[in-house]
Amino acid sequence: MMRSILAFIAGLLGWVVTANVLNWLLRWGVPGYLAAEPTLAFTLAMLWARLILGAASSGVAGFVVARIAPTRAWLPWAVGVLLLMLFIPVHYTLWNKFPLWYHLVFLASLVPFVALGARLCTGGASTSRSASASARARPPA
Repeated sequence: MMRSILAFIAGLLGWVVTANVLNWLLRWGVPGYLAAEPTLAFTLAMLWARLILGAASSGVAGFVVARIAPTRAWLPWAVGVLLLMLFIPVHYTLWNKFPLWYHLVFLASLVPFVALGARLCTGGASTSRSASASARARPPA
């Protein structure tokens, strides 16, 4: 149980840290981004960069969760759902600042990318299947 709680918190922290680092890179690597950020006057390319940032952050969150608690297949989904619940009110307040497609893509991608990050960590197979396969592969004692 403690491992699950730690994994959940670490996954959320992984999302925040990754998003902040990537946003910092956008500020310094994309011309005009730093000037556009205070008013949220992003170009189309900047909006897509932000969506990629969100997807990468979600993937890292799932990877971290699965790395810490690999036997808890439901846990990355729980992290993704919490992220979605946290971001719905944020996007509601920003509804008029961004196009509808941007909100929909960001919100719809949160849970699946967390799950994908977890799946990449576990090698694409669920842990219970991997454990049972390796148990079958062991020679009898």
